Amino acid sequence: PAAPGTKMAAASGPGARELFAEGLLQFLRPAVRQLDRHVHSVRESQVELREHIDSLATELCRINEDQKVALDLDPYVKKLLNARRRVVLVNNILQNAQERLRRLNHSVAKETVRRRAMLEAGSYQGK
Repeated sequence: PAAPGTKMAAASGPGARELFAEGLLQFLRPAVRQLDRHVHSVRESQVELREHIDSLATELCRINEDQKVALDLDPYVKKLLNARRRVVLVNNILQNAQERLRRLNHSVAKETVRRRAMLEAGSYQGK
């Protein structure tokens, strides 16, 4: 009879680990790319939102200056500017996240190429 754990040791040998790593990389790559696309879309929306906030704040200031009746729109302008500041902050966070995703995607691609080369070199030596 085989010693306990022998099957496990055989199943977790270098070839199995390489195969598992390759499968894991293949699994992660589409998810990383999809996440990168979504982050890019959100960043574009954030830029649009910031532009709309700027436009609205400018328009409110203009309306406030043109009014003959004293309307105090300053609190609303301040709220808009505060919202704009938060949009810029979120955009910066998203930009950092997207850069990390880009680096992760690059690392995954590089590791895949390296592992393929190792696997091919191993199969050539075995022949």
